Amino acid sequence: MNRSILDSGGQILSVSQFTLYADTSGGRRPSFVRAAPPETAEILYREFNRALEALGIRVVVGRFRAHMIVEIHNDGPVTILLDSPGS
Repeated sequence: MNRSILDSGGQILSVSQFTLYADTSGGRRPSFVRAAPPETAEILYREFNRALEALGIRVVVGRFRAHMIVEIHNDGPVTILLDSPGS
Protein backbone atom coordinates (compact mmCIF):
# COMPACT_ATOMS: atom_id res chain seq x y z
CA MET A 1 0.00 0.00 0.00
CA ASN A 2 3.04 2.26 0.06
CA ARG A 3 3.71 2.10 -3.68
CA SER A 4 1.86 3.75 -6.54
CA ILE A 5 0.90 1.97 -9.74
CA LEU A 6 3.90 3.68 -11.34
CA ASP A 7 6.20 2.30 -8.64
CA SER A 8 4.84 -1.23 -8.99
CA GLY A 9 4.63 -1.30 -12.79
CA GLY A 10 0.95 -2.26 -12.62
CA GLN A 11 -1.76 -1.90 -15.23
CA ILE A 12 -5.30 -0.56 -15.17
CA LEU A 13 -8.49 -2.17 -16.38
CA SER A 14 -10.70 0.82 -17.20
CA VAL A 15 -14.35 -0.11 -17.62
CA SER A 16 -16.95 2.63 -18.01
CA GLN A 17 -19.97 2.35 -15.75
CA PHE A 18 -22.88 4.74 -15.64
CA THR A 19 -23.57 3.40 -12.15
CA LEU A 20 -20.50 5.17 -10.82
CA TYR A 21 -22.61 8.27 -10.23
CA ALA A 22 -25.65 6.94 -8.44
CA ASP A 23 -27.17 9.00 -5.65
CA THR A 24 -28.62 6.64 -3.05
CA SER A 25 -29.46 9.25 -0.43
CA GLY A 26 -33.17 9.15 -1.32
CA GLY A 27 -33.80 5.54 -0.38
CA ARG A 28 -33.46 2.15 -2.03
CA ARG A 29 -33.75 3.28 -5.63
CA PRO A 30 -30.63 5.05 -6.96
CA SER A 31 -30.97 8.27 -8.91
CA PHE A 32 -28.80 9.02 -11.93
CA VAL A 33 -30.17 12.51 -12.67
CA ARG A 34 -26.84 14.22 -11.88
CA ALA A 35 -24.80 11.87 -14.08
CA ALA A 36 -23.27 13.34 -17.24
CA PRO A 37 -25.03 12.68 -20.56
CA PRO A 38 -23.45 9.81 -22.52
CA GLU A 39 -21.71 12.10 -25.03
CA THR A 40 -19.98 14.06 -22.25
CA ALA A 41 -19.24 10.96 -20.20
CA GLU A 42 -17.56 9.21 -23.14
CA ILE A 43 -15.26 12.20 -23.71
CA LEU A 44 -14.32 12.22 -20.01
CA TYR A 45 -13.76 8.45 -20.02
CA ARG A 46 -11.43 8.65 -23.03
CA GLU A 47 -9.54 11.64 -21.54
CA PHE A 48 -9.09 9.73 -18.27
CA ASN A 49 -7.59 6.77 -20.14
CA ARG A 50 -5.30 9.02 -22.22
CA ALA A 51 -4.05 10.75 -19.05
CA LEU A 52 -3.13 7.39 -17.54
CA GLU A 53 -1.38 6.30 -20.73
CA ALA A 54 0.53 9.60 -20.82
CA LEU A 55 2.00 8.61 -17.45
CA GLY A 56 3.29 5.39 -18.99
CA ILE A 57 0.63 3.17 -17.43
CA ARG A 58 -0.71 0.30 -19.55
CA VAL A 59 -4.49 0.73 -19.80
CA VAL A 60 -6.87 -1.98 -21.00
CA VAL A 61 -10.29 -0.54 -21.83
CA GLY A 62 -13.80 -1.81 -22.29
CA ARG A 63 -16.30 -0.57 -24.87
CA PHE A 64 -18.23 2.51 -23.81
CA ARG A 65 -21.98 1.88 -23.32
CA ALA A 66 -21.60 -1.85 -23.97
CA HIS A 67 -22.94 -4.60 -21.75
CA MET A 68 -19.85 -6.37 -20.45
CA ILE A 69 -19.20 -9.12 -17.96
CA VAL A 70 -15.93 -8.43 -16.19
CA GLU A 71 -14.26 -10.86 -13.84
CA ILE A 72 -11.62 -9.52 -11.49
CA HIS A 73 -9.58 -10.93 -8.66
CA ASN A 74 -8.51 -8.30 -6.16
CA ASP A 75 -5.07 -9.00 -4.78
CA GLY A 76 -4.72 -6.67 -1.87
CA PRO A 77 -5.30 -6.17 1.79
CA VAL A 78 -8.23 -3.73 1.65
CA THR A 79 -11.09 -2.32 -0.36
CA ILE A 80 -11.68 1.41 0.16
CA LEU A 81 -14.98 3.16 -0.52
CA LEU A 82 -14.40 6.82 -1.37
CA ASP A 83 -17.15 9.21 -0.40
CA SER A 84 -17.53 12.88 0.35
CA PRO A 85 -19.78 14.76 2.76
CA GLY A 86 -22.45 16.36 0.50
CA SER A 87 -22.78 13.51 -1.95
